[in-house]
Amino acid sequence: MSLTLDDVLAQEATIQLKHFNHETAWQLGCALKQAAEQRGAAVAIEVFGFGQVLFQYAMPGTAADKFDWVRRKRNSVLKYNHSTYYLSLYNAQKQREFEAQLHVDANEYCGHGGSFPIRIQGSGLVGALTVSGLPQEEDHQLVADALQNVLSQQ
Repeated sequence: MSLTLDDVLAQEATIQLKHFNHETAWQLGCALKQAAEQRGAAVAIEVFGFGQVLFQYAMPGTAADKFDWVRRKRNSVLKYNHSTYYLSLYNAQKQREFEAQLHVDANEYCGHGGSFPIRIQGSGLVGALTVSGLPQEEDHQLVADALQNVLSQQ
């Protein structure tokens, strides 16, 4: 499955939670952990909301640097108000690398898929759900699916 820029924008527009709190963060983190286990994937998982880390987990076999990737991905979502996969696709369409732009500090931001905005319907951006460890489109879809799953339960 190869997502287009329009596909990702549609995901971002429709995958918005009805509510979000610490319990929702726990549900999201556990849903991602379970999905990663089913795939046998070694990923780092973070749920960030309201200015703080609400859930963080490293699957067995996860490289130590994955949480640096998670931090950079999360920072990108919070600054640019889009998923990191959107940033990757958008910049590829412009035939440039996100991190190579003069206004982007690659030590703080990255445009590799795997972080998705957590939005509350009618309220806007409140955090980011992030995974690192798989190819970027797989990271992105793992996160989008977990958010969609929790949304369907709300």
